[in-house]
Amino acid sequence: MSFEEQQDFARQVADLNKYGQALNRCESVDEVVSLTLEAMSLLFEFSYSTFVEVREDDLRVVHSTNPNLVQGEPPSDLARRAQEAGETLVEQGSDAAVTADSDVTGALAVPARMGDEVTAVLVTRSRSVEEFGDEYVRPMEILATHAATAISNIRSRERLERAHRDLERRKEMIEMYDRLLRHDLGNDLQVIAGFADVVAGQVDGQTEEYAGKIQRAAESAADLIQRVGDLVSTLETQDNPEPHDLESVLGDTVRDIEANYESLTVDFDAAEFDYQVYGGDLLDSVFTNIMSNAAVHNEGEINMRVYPADVSSDEVTVCFADDGDGVSPDLREDIFEMGVKGQESSGTGFGLGFVRALTESYGGSVSVAESDAGGAEFRVTLERV
Repeated sequence: MSFEEQQDFARQVADLNKYGQALNRCESVDEVVSLTLEAMSLLFEFSYSTFVEVREDDLRVVHSTNPNLVQGEPPSDLARRAQEAGETLVEQGSDAAVTADSDVTGALAVPARMGDEVTAVLVTRSRSVEEFGDEYVRPMEILATHAATAISNIRSRERLERAHRDLERRKEMIEMYDRLLRHDLGNDLQVIAGFADVVAGQVDGQTEEYAGKIQRAAESAADLIQRVGDLVSTLETQDNPEPHDLESVLGDTVRDIEANYESLTVDFDAAEFDYQVYGGDLLDSVFTNIMSNAAVHNEGEINMRVYPADVSSDEVTVCFADDGDGVSPDLREDIFEMGVKGQESSGTGFGLGFVRALTESYGGSVSVAESDAGGAEFRVTLERV
């Protein structure tokens, strides 16, 4: 008899939905664990219940009513195999037990999934049930789905909160440097440029040439300070990330880039980016900076492919892969620091620093590697709505 044919099917579904609603109101993973184990105990009366959390393929027991499993330690092999397979697994007899002298007769491991990602594994062991049929498997899978949704939502909130805290700290540091640069160093540069101008008017020959170089260097430094100040002002006006249509933002940006840079050809399929992501009003500036860099810092015709990668229920990565000169391996770790640029670059070195600051303010990240064509591949990861 299937799960739907059981007499208490409607009651179980109603109970599971109530737990699902309660799980979605949880503020922490610990609350999700506690509520899920309560549901497993009350709804199914299983002997032992274990909640295994999965983070980047690392499995740890969060809580278990099985005395042979320790919190914080790796789970049994059954949980690992269920996570790797991404599907429900059942074991019977001696294979179901954690220890050789256990009286457990059956074990059931159900992965809690959001899309292709497994966020947890629910494991139950019974000392009376020898075979876990559909009447046990289906309710457990429904409960696991509710738990996965709750954990995914909590992790998304945590990532955004961390990004906001990191952004505030960055803003505080930048504002401090901005005040020092604009007021202290800026005033000194004005004095240097002024005296250099006076000296240049009173001397000639090589001394006049040196005075002119001093003046130009001071003016260039003052211009750089102004650029940093403009960046700070831009970041200060950023609101909290809100849902944006990735397909629309990327489509508009690609059209503008191709119109402005004849040397750059972009291979882009808008239909591949049918996702809602968290971002701000300057999300398009992130993409514009990366794509324009390919045109500006390479000679001749440049081809770029824009495609999605590593799509999960929480994130999507936008890849910008070109066939240009690429980014030197020893520069890839530092290129997103403010003011860092390649030796041959004529830019200020603030464009990619701006890209990282904005992306992280949205709860995302950015990196660069070598593309399949031997050029650069910039990867912008954003939170999905």
